[in-house]
Amino acid sequence: MDNKVIGLASDHAGYEKKQIVIEYLKSKGYEYKDFGCFSAESCDYADPAHLLGSAIDNGDILRGIAVCGSGNGINMTLNKHPKVRAALCWIEEIASLARQHNDANILVMPGRFIDEELTRKMVELFLTTPFEGGRHLTRINKIPL
Repeated sequence: MDNKVIGLASDHAGYEKKQIVIEYLKSKGYEYKDFGCFSAESCDYADPAHLLGSAIDNGDILRGIAVCGSGNGINMTLNKHPKVRAALCWIEEIASLARQHNDANILVMPGRFIDEELTRKMVELFLTTPFEGGRHLTRINKIPL
């Protein structure tokens, strides 16, 4: 399993920001697997979200990035998958803490509410911030039902 392969998912409202994420990933030498959508044409966020969530559950992908208009719909859908810990992030500190304290494996962003610079910065933080472990691991182990 190559930890440099990042799973991607978006709906139409997140498509433009996903393209920014793709450019960033390429510039940093990451590979990606795009689960859709593939244009700005209207679609349902749940479809690509379930594909990414299943890839995490199956161990095919270790980390992902997802974007929809508010971030809420795709985040809710992703978190239905038992091995997903998707974190909705809208500022840099939240993206960093999602990794440090929650060992988030999917960064979710609200495409309609963030600009290009913040998109890139949150992706960078998500990909480079380590999980602190310790007391946080004990808490994470209590998440699954």
